[in-house]
Order: sequence, then structure tokens, then C-alpha cells
Amino acid sequence: MSVKVYERILDLFEAEGINTMFGIPDPNFVHLFHTAEERGWNVVAPHHEETAGFMAEAVSRMTGKAAVCIGTLGPGIANMAGAVMCAMVENSPVIFLGGQRARITEQRVRRGRIQFVQQSGLIEPAVKYSASIEYADQTDEIIREGLRKALSGTPGPVYIEYPSHVIQEELDVPPALPPSRYRLVGQTAGQDKVDEAARLITAAKQPILLIGHGVHTARAGASVKELADLMACPVIQTSGGTSYIEGLEDRTFPYGFSKAAVEAVVTSDLCLAIGTELGEPVHFGKGRHWVDGEAERSWLLIEQDPAAIGVNRPIDVPLVGDLRAVVPQLVEALKDSPRTATPELKRWISDDAAQLAELAETAPSGASPVHPARLIVEATKDFPADGIMVRDGGATTIFGWTYSQAKPHDVMWNQNFGHLGTGLPYAVGAGVADGGKRPMMLITGDSSFQFHISELETAARLNLPLVCVVAVDYAWGLEVGVYKRTYGQGSRETGVHWSEATRLDKVAEGFGCYGEYVEKDEDIAPAIKRAFASGKPGVIHVAVDPKANSEEMPSYDEFRTWYAEGQQ
Repeated sequence: MSVKVYERILDLFEAEGINTMFGIPDPNFVHLFHTAEERGWNVVAPHHEETAGFMAEAVSRMTGKAAVCIGTLGPGIANMAGAVMCAMVENSPVIFLGGQRARITEQRVRRGRIQFVQQSGLIEPAVKYSASIEYADQTDEIIREGLRKALSGTPGPVYIEYPSHVIQEELDVPPALPPSRYRLVGQTAGQDKVDEAARLITAAKQPILLIGHGVHTARAGASVKELADLMACPVIQTSGGTSYIEGLEDRTFPYGFSKAAVEAVVTSDLCLAIGTELGEPVHFGKGRHWVDGEAERSWLLIEQDPAAIGVNRPIDVPLVGDLRAVVPQLVEALKDSPRTATPELKRWISDDAAQLAELAETAPSGASPVHPARLIVEATKDFPADGIMVRDGGATTIFGWTYSQAKPHDVMWNQNFGHLGTGLPYAVGAGVADGGKRPMMLITGDSSFQFHISELETAARLNLPLVCVVAVDYAWGLEVGVYKRTYGQGSRETGVHWSEATRLDKVAEGFGCYGEYVEKDEDIAPAIKRAFASGKPGVIHVAVDPKANSEEMPSYDEFRTWYAEGQQ
């Protein structure tokens, strides 16, 4: 069949189940955007190319597939760079398409070329693969190689340049191949390793499952639930993988921030890690809470990238493959010999529930402005498990780890890169992927929220069921705390305060959203309810106590151990 290059690109993405695209179209992409919309794609133009990348990353997390973002030549690609680097560190398979001048213009020895920079060299260090479609008949091989690299091994972003001289060229090509015809799909682990892992699990006295970000981005919760039931063990969340698997909410404990989690880790004699790099926030699986019992503890790791095995700690049984295929292998191997839960599991469940209830009861109340711990409790106490929770900010997120009363099945946060300002675009991307069916809540600090506040218009345009709860202390709260710990109370806090005349609820109204100002505990939950009932995206501006926000962050000593330079 005869097709244009831009049509073929869409065909190749559609073969992977991709039907969403983010970006601001320029002459290189108007044909692509127009045709995609005709085909029924979600085509979303935000207000900044960086947010387009974050939105695409959110779609990838919500669908378990690669996602697509485009950047206008020159400044568009420059704007997109932060999202590219974030996708690399967060292991997100995003295909970044970059427009470019025609090669005859690019290769001239000329000065003063408009909207031009050598893009590939800038982006290449931050992606798994970088290429340019120089000739029309390279389209299939380059797009497929991009998808192959993005989705194999440790997932990550790729960059494909799309020069203007190839856009309108014709191709005579067969129908697009399914993914299984050109890349490895559903890689299983060797049966000998599966059998060995099953023997160790069956013999263990106190096994635990350590669940990371990858379980949720692979959308593998149902099969992991089967495995957890057969193992009859606690589930320990990494801080990057804080979505709760349906049916496992009661026995899922956050690593480091739950007393039950710490005790389960310390007493464990086997850890099966799934979807985690075993990075700094879990002390590489060998420091801090892992030290006791290290000699008796067996380690099993499901990991798609063989080069990652044994890097952060020794592994007894590596299960190399796609966790979506390997977990069912373990389920099959264990189904005839399910474990019986130990008495400790029942106690840990009770203890964790009691700890959460005590936090809700003891979070300081009655203050105006609101104590940030009370803000988290009030904002999350009625949030449904089937909702989508998004987190952003420094101090606000730290309060959230400890005080959140919600256990949603989809949580989105930027852990590894720590890129502030991702919250609102993540929420928009998640809402697009979800089709606007489920309620969404963004809990964020005011400084982070203002990075990309213009995307409120995008949320309003798409009519997303999103409420943004913003903790406002008119400062970079985490950094205020750093100044106080470094120089003492009353010292200069240079560059971390901003205008108290700012009203984020009024800004929201200007973008066509619902806005409400709150400064008392008892008004937070009703304001959220009114925002959802309004039928518009909402912003609840909650004035919080700046002293508490900078000085009383819970579990801060635990958080700081993530950065224990040279000690892990």
C-alpha cells in the first residue's frame, strides 16, 4: 500500500497499541496531528513541551505501553529536554519525536539560521537510542528500533528526529507488523531458576515481597496479587512504587515509614524483589534495615535487564525476564504448595492499621494556618481506592508518606529524578489515559504547583475530574528547613520566600477551573467535595503553617538516609 511517511509512523505506533500523542504542532507535525485525530487518537497540545513529555510519561505509566511526545524544532526540543532526562531516570519508555530543518538547510555552512540547533547531540546522552529518518524507506526500521530499545532491558526514552524533507514522501509498504514479529515480547525466565526460586520460597519461614514502581507501570497488579496470596506474606512498598494492589491493601506496608514494614524486613529470611532497581531509597537492599539478618536472608530478583543483576547487591536467584511473564511462572510453580501465613502477618496488619489511625488522630489540629500533617489527613481520608493520586513537592510529599489515609491503586510520583513540577502534567496525562473516568487528586506544594500552572487550562479544556490540593506556605518549604538546620533560627533565608499576595484559587478561576481558599482544618474535606461536584478541575488553596512545614516533617531522618553518601 502507498502511504506518506507520517501515515506510516502512525501505523507503526498503532501496531503497539499506542493512540495518544502530546506536543505543540509546527509545520513538521501538522500532517501527523491532523491524521492522528482523524484516526481517533487522543491528540493533546499542552502549553509547554516539557509538560508534553511529562504527560506522555504518565500515559506510559497508566497503560504499560510506550508513549509518544513531539517537540518543535529548536526551542521545542530544548524545552523538552528536562522531560527526556526525567523519563530516562524514571525508566519510562517515551518516544520523543523531534522536528528538524531539511538536511540541505541543516548541512549548509551558514550563520543566522532560524529556529535551528544541532539537536541529536544535545539529546543523545539522555536517551537509550537516538536516530534520524534521513530517507523515507528508513521509517520502519528506525521507528521499530526506537520501540525495541525503549521497551527492552531497563525501559527508557528514545529520540527520533523527523526532518522536514521526508514528511511528504511516499512509501509502498505492507501492513505494519505486530510487535512479536520484530522485538522480544513476554520474555520468560529459565525454568531451572523458576524451580529454584519456588523451592526457596516454600522453605522460607518469613518471606517478603518487595514491590517497586515497575509492577505498577507494567500493570501487573493482578498477577502479583496471585503470587502474594500463594506466598501468604507481607508486601513492602518502595517509595517509588506506592500504588496499592487491589486486594492487598491491608498487608502492604511502606518501606521505612511503617513500623510493620521495618519489622517485616528485619525478620525476613527471603526477599523477592519485583519491579525495583534496589536503589538508594531502599538502601540498596543491604544497608540500614537490611543489616540484621543479612547472613540468613535469600534474595530473588525479577529483572528484565540482565546487566542489572548483582549491581546493587548480590542476588541468589536472578529471574531474568519481563515481570508480566515471570510472575505467572512463579504462580504456576507455587500453586500446588501454597504457604500458610505466619502469626506475625496478622499482627503486622493490625499494627499498621493502628499506626495509621493513630497518625490521623494525633495530627495537630485546630491551627490556622493549617498544620501540613492535618492537611494530608483531611485531604486523603475520603479518597477512593479506585481514584488516581498524584504527588508533587518536597515537604508536602514527605508529610504525605507518613500521614496519607488513602490506599489508591494508582499513585504517580517522580521519585528517582526528584523533578518538581511534574504533578499537574502527570495528572493531565493520567486523566487522558483513563478517559476521565475516575476521580483524581493532586497533592502538592505551592512552589512545585507553579512550575506548570498553565496546564490548568489543559485540564479544564479536557474537562478532567481533577482536584489539586495545594499546601501554600509562600516558600520553598524544604529549603527553608535546610537554612534553619544549617544556620539556625532567625538567619537569612535567601531566595526561598515569595509573595503572600498570591491566590492560587483565583488563578484557577482565571483558567476556567473551580477555586477555593481554605485556612481551617474542618473546611478542607468539604472544599474538596465541592470541587469534585463542580464538574470542573479544582484548586483548593490551603494556607499551611510555614514553621511546621519547614521544621516538623515526619520521618525526615529516614528520608535523609537515602542520601547517605559513601555509607551504603
